[in-house]
Amino acid sequence: MDDARRPPDDRFRLMVQGVLDYAIFMLDPEGRISSWSAGAERIKGWSAGEIIGQHFSVFYPPEDVAAGKPARELEIAVERGRLEDEGWRLRKDGTRFWANVVITALYDEHGQLQGFGKVTRDVTERRDAEVALRESEERFRLLVQGVLDYGIFMLDPEGRISSWNAGAERIKGWSAGEIIGQHFSVFYPPEDVAVGKPARELEIAVQQGRLEDEGWRVRKDGTRFWANVVITALFDEQGRLRGFGKVTRDMTERRNAEQALRERRRLVGHLVDAQEVERRRIAWDVHDESIQSMVAVGMRLQLLASRLPEPHAAAVAGLDESVQAAIGRLRALVSRLRPPELDRSGLVEAVSGYVDEVAGHWGLAHSVRDELTAEPSPEAAITVYRICQEALSNVHRHARATRVDVVLSTVDNGTRVRITDDGVGTTGEDAGAGHFGLVEMHERAEAAHGWLSVTGTPGGGTTVEFWLPMLPDVTGPES
Repeated sequence: MDDARRPPDDRFRLMVQGVLDYAIFMLDPEGRISSWSAGAERIKGWSAGEIIGQHFSVFYPPEDVAAGKPARELEIAVERGRLEDEGWRLRKDGTRFWANVVITALYDEHGQLQGFGKVTRDVTERRDAEVALRESEERFRLLVQGVLDYGIFMLDPEGRISSWNAGAERIKGWSAGEIIGQHFSVFYPPEDVAVGKPARELEIAVQQGRLEDEGWRVRKDGTRFWANVVITALFDEQGRLRGFGKVTRDMTERRNAEQALRERRRLVGHLVDAQEVERRRIAWDVHDESIQSMVAVGMRLQLLASRLPEPHAAAVAGLDESVQAAIGRLRALVSRLRPPELDRSGLVEAVSGYVDEVAGHWGLAHSVRDELTAEPSPEAAITVYRICQEALSNVHRHARATRVDVVLSTVDNGTRVRITDDGVGTTGEDAGAGHFGLVEMHERAEAAHGWLSVTGTPGGGTTVEFWLPMLPDVTGPES
């Protein structure tokens, strides 16, 4: 007989027997099991021969049986027509599973109770997922509530505050009871509110998904603080705007520190510029006046010596030698004050000449390697030269080295210099500690908007490395 010609009750029985994800079975009016499906056997573990005739309370944990829960559920099903419940149930092997249960009271045409239909589904995985989600949400809530360095709170779609964490209270001063329900524009200075900045920030967050801003915000007591703010638009799965998440951090100390650093760099820069101007002036004065005058004196002494008899000629020649030696020392002084090679031949020639002069005089093996692909600006070149001077002086005074190597290269649109020696070295913590010269090198590099590092290991030598940008920083003042 095909399915279309089967009696309806027979087809329904086949459908029930074929369902495996639900336990579908019947109870008599006293709660004894009178039918059993394949799904019931798969979920609960008993075969039909083992379970039919037993009371359905066998599926309940002992504590539920002791509390009379099975009988009470049948009573409710009779009173209301059906009962739905979720709770622990037992399998044949004694293990528990979380079940969704529907019990339906079944009556005949005369209104007589014939028994109950019972449908049970194992929803343990769903419950575990829900429990895990709730625990995760609770952990996240506790995390957000416990964060003190960030103000983390929610806004509704109109910008009213709907949640408030401890960090927000610490930073802004309002308690949750005082601030929830107010519009977040209360945090903005009057001039920002007047130009519509709060509303504009929400609009941008909706358009772009998020907005990040830095600016002045207002505490409960009216004082201002410099804040970093991130506003994130929150949408549901249908794409509807549900509100905004807002994270605020008080950056006042960082901003003050940055401003103090900029001011210090500005002052150091002015000092360095003034030093270079004075050195150049002295170099010119010495070259144009002292050296030229002494050259003239030397020429006259030479002429006089050629005309005098001995031993007077020898004495005058001795005076000329002293004058020539003084001229040499003055020229060396001029070179140190303002190396002419910088203007005539560029940075590499100036550094090479200086390294050859001083390292050779100190008896150090040395090398200068040119890897520059672009010549630095005159301002950067003189700063590089001065730092190299100080670094080599430190090698001579402190390193007890036998060799020093200098590499100049173009890196990241700037000039990087690495000066390495094979001396006694130093630990990272002590690198440059207590040496005024290294402090000056750091300040020179930072004043030029670059950086400088000193690294070394005991017995393994020391490396001074620094980098200066090709162009001066043109960043304007904060708005």
